Amino acid sequence: MNTWVEAPSRKGLGCFGRGCLILLVFLIVLAIACFAGVYWGLHRHSALFYGNYWLAKTRSIAKAPTAVPEFNASNQQIQLAQERWQDFEQKTRAGQPAEIELSADDINALIATSDDVRGKVFASIDGDQLRLQASLPIGGVLGRPGYYFNGDVIIELKGTQSLDSPRFSRITINGEQVPTDFLNWKYRFRELREYLAEQANAYDVGAIEVREGKIILRSHTN
Repeated sequence: MNTWVEAPSRKGLGCFGRGCLILLVFLIVLAIACFAGVYWGLHRHSALFYGNYWLAKTRSIAKAPTAVPEFNASNQQIQLAQERWQDFEQKTRAGQPAEIELSADDINALIATSDDVRGKVFASIDGDQLRLQASLPIGGVLGRPGYYFNGDVIIELKGTQSLDSPRFSRITINGEQVPTDFLNWKYRFRELREYLAEQANAYDVGAIEVREGKIILRSHTN
């Protein structure tokens, strides 16, 4: 049986520890926020209204978790992934051109360092398709314990994309296609793309690409 190997020191993960691979985390947070919108009034914000509709359609919210594939990461593999990410982050903070290529194993090794997502999220890449399988407890978000976001998310981008305003070829959640213009939906009178741009600027990640089995992240100055 595959088991998680206890990760080496979790210090210095920086933006990954707070939600790296911004696009993926953004989609999950969006999904959770949209579902929570049913309790806040569906017609106030289009993101909440449409997001709730798509989450209901895809049956992404459940009262029990689902199984997520396990990843057996060695300490050495985790350490190498951490060091590469820390080097990328240090360069972006210093305003230097920076680029990092992450395989699915690299992503899963970094996931293994976080108590919040270890064993709850699994990433895989098939060519130009990024797949995220997740089963995350969201009771704290909803104020009602016992709910989970169970999602099998597949994302295709149109080549290299700016995180300020990415264009998608396809997004599916549990086999159902989500409108690719979802970033135009509004929350609190602002389009979702504005929130995404803020996160990208905060972490100085300018562009993302999924190609040949890897995610490629580039700094704004690259």
